[in-house]
Formats: sequence, structure tokens, C-alpha cells
Amino acid sequence: MGKTHLLNAIAIDLKKNFSNMKIVFMSAERFMYQFIKAIRLKDTIKFKDQFRSIDVLIIDDIQFIGGKDSTQEEFFHTFNDLIDQGKQIIISSNKSPVELSDLDEKLRSRLGGGLVVDFLPMNFKLRMDILIKKIGQIEISFPHEVLEFLATKIVKNVRELEGALNRILAHHELTGKEITVENSEDLLSDLLLKNKMNLTIDCIQETVSSFFNLKIFDMISSRRSINVARPRQIAMYLCKNLTSFSYPEIGKAFGGKDHTTVMHAVKKISSLCEQDLNLKKQIHDLKKLIFSL
Repeated sequence: MGKTHLLNAIAIDLKKNFSNMKIVFMSAERFMYQFIKAIRLKDTIKFKDQFRSIDVLIIDDIQFIGGKDSTQEEFFHTFNDLIDQGKQIIISSNKSPVELSDLDEKLRSRLGGGLVVDFLPMNFKLRMDILIKKIGQIEISFPHEVLEFLATKIVKNVRELEGALNRILAHHELTGKEITVENSEDLLSDLLLKNKMNLTIDCIQETVSSFFNLKIFDMISSRRSINVARPRQIAMYLCKNLTSFSYPEIGKAFGGKDHTTVMHAVKKISSLCEQDLNLKKQIHDLKKLIFSL
């Protein structure tokens, strides 16, 4: 929905107009890592002092500290201290405060006490405006009916919309084939199917487990044998390619794995697919199974 982009714009504007203002902008995940590092180094006093001396705290994706009790507790105290000092806090999440069930009740209450702004999905006109602006930056004749096709079919977020446009442009440059609605529909078949479904990580985990005759527990376990680790990597790869979940969100669903583990899995499977035809067929068959559910 462009939350991170908007937070960046706010931070840049504040710095431009209030150069002496101390602004900290980071993800909730980064806040958690720095807090854990401070505990490990027995340097929590310095950590607390750093965050309590700022003027504006901007935190992206607060939902990532859900279930992390000690991090939530520290953030709650930081939040209260800054508010008591009359400082500003800007927070984003993928849900409204009342829906963040993994967060402690007192923190949810605190978040809900501020100005809550809901991001509504893009309408058709905005999607068209984005596509037209993107096309205007390149020297290529792009059929208007294809732009309308994209604006009608890709409705979830800007990233997917731009990704679909880039895929069509890349295919045209590589093959020289004409850009048409029919060609675009074939080229974006996986993305179009994804937009018709509300795919969940659980659904993908169950499908992959069944495909490889594994238990669903194997998807979230720490077992490293190849017959378990490879299907788990495939499931992570499919989650990243077929859903809009982030690396940290996927890692959390796979037994609390670090986001770097998910990134490694995605890169590994992508690389192997270029060499291993059998694996490529397995991925293709799994996608068909998932889309047929």
C-alpha cells in the first residue's frame, strides 16, 4: 500500500524543514534486533537513553514485534516516555491496532489512542495514473488497452502493478513480440491467478507437505535433513512468489525462522530451478495444485 514510502517521505520532509530535529526511522524488526543486542552486550541503559532523547520516532511494521514480550515491554516504555515528553511517534502496521492480536493489550490500547489512518486500496483511476506515469518515462509505444487490462486485473498493491508492467516490458524487449492483452494475459497467468485467490502460508505449507509426504510439523521444525530441508525451502520460495507476505512474516510462519533464512531459501530454489529440470517441474506441479484448491 506504500506505507514505507510514505514514512520515508515524512522523515525527509521533517529533516528538510526542521534540520535540528532528531529523527529516528527504522523497522520494528530493527528495533527488536538493537534491543536484543543491547541486552547481550549488557548495554540497555545506553539503548534506553538513545531512544528517549529523540524528537520523532518512526517505526515501520510494528506487527513484527508481536509475541516478543521483552521487546514489546521496552517499546511500550519508550512509547510512554516520548509521549510524556511531548514528542511525536509515527507507526505503520498491516492491520489496525485492535486487530494486532499478537501485541500486548496495553500496547494496542496505546496505539489505538492516537490518530489511526486507514490505507484504502487503489481505485482504477489511480492505478491507471501510476501506469501512465511509468510508461511516460520510457520510449516505447504501449497499447492503452493493455494498461487498462493491468489496472483492472492487478488491484492489490503498487509493487505488484509495477512488477506486472516490468514483466511485460522485459518480455517485449527480449522477444520482440507485440504487446497485446492476449500476450499479457498469458505472461501474467500466475499473477492473475494469485490475485483471484486469498492464498495463505498455511495453504502452501499443507500442499507442499502433502506433495512430499511430510508432516506439516516438518515445515516449522529445525530438521536439516535434505528430504525435509529442501521441501521447506520450496515452500518458502512459493510463499514469497505466490503471496505478498514479507520475508520476516514468512520466517515467523515457519517456526520463527530469521528473514535471512527465507531469503537464502528463495535464492537457492531460484538458482536450482535453472539447472534442475525435475525441481522446476515439481514447482510447476505444486503451483497447479495450489491454484486448484
